[in-house]
Amino acid sequence: MTSIDVQNLTKEYGTRRAVDDLTFRVLPGRVTGFLGPNGAGKSTTMRLVLGLDRPSSGTATIGGRGYAALRDPLCRVGALLDAQAAHGARTGRDHLRVLAATHRIPDRRVDEVLAETGLGTAAGHRVRTYSLGMRQRLGIAAALLGDPGVVMLDEPSNGLDPEGIVWIRGLLRRLADEGRTVLVSSHLMNETASFADHLVVLGRGRLLADTPLREFIDARVRPAVRIRTTDPTALVRALARHGHEAVEHPEGHWTVPDARVDDIGRLVFAAGVPLLELAPDEGTLEQAYLDLTAAETEFTAQPQEV
Repeated sequence: MTSIDVQNLTKEYGTRRAVDDLTFRVLPGRVTGFLGPNGAGKSTTMRLVLGLDRPSSGTATIGGRGYAALRDPLCRVGALLDAQAAHGARTGRDHLRVLAATHRIPDRRVDEVLAETGLGTAAGHRVRTYSLGMRQRLGIAAALLGDPGVVMLDEPSNGLDPEGIVWIRGLLRRLADEGRTVLVSSHLMNETASFADHLVVLGRGRLLADTPLREFIDARVRPAVRIRTTDPTALVRALARHGHEAVEHPEGHWTVPDARVDDIGRLVFAAGVPLLELAPDEGTLEQAYLDLTAAETEFTAQPQEV
């Protein structure tokens, strides 16, 4: 089983501690979302895992070994940290062929990942002519080149069009379903919620959460029920008799906080309240994330005055 193991990891730059005694494990067979505000230490941690920087203390290993000790690392770990890393004067195909040659990967694999990432028709174009989304696809192609068991991607949706975003969701899901270890850093909460099974959340270099996605949301966002009815008066009376308070919204629906659909459904049915809609008003990852990291954000804008 190939996992990413971070143990008591610390990285200091002068007097600033970018990563602070960090411990977590990324397991195979699931997509782990790596979240945190700007400056939280996500990119530094990924660089430490990949041997691009040296820790001040602690360890970061892949399958129990440091990245530098891996044999044929491109075939063990695929990573995208910077979509601008490819040389602009090379074609997309030549960029991948150079990488493939370092690990004796056949050219046919280059064509396979170009096709898989949707760059087949642009493979002969120079990288400097690529859009940001195309460079992202090329970086992902490079990460997949060695068919690795571990994949680490930093903001892979950046610059992708809607079709590309749907494609990356499916790719991440497939990689996890194949039993690979997948770690994805992102600032896009709704996007992360669409593909992540598990979350690791940092704040100021420290671990804030290491938990399944649904548990993370449910622990921080109050459950509620969304209702629409043709008889609001009857609805409010029925709920009040059972100790519930309904909140009216301008869009025409009502919300019952701290409630479950089954309970509310039974009592409004018993009261004969006509319903047009009855559904759980589930909390979002964005709500839960902001609740957790409110005190951990290093860079914040001042509220706008009205």
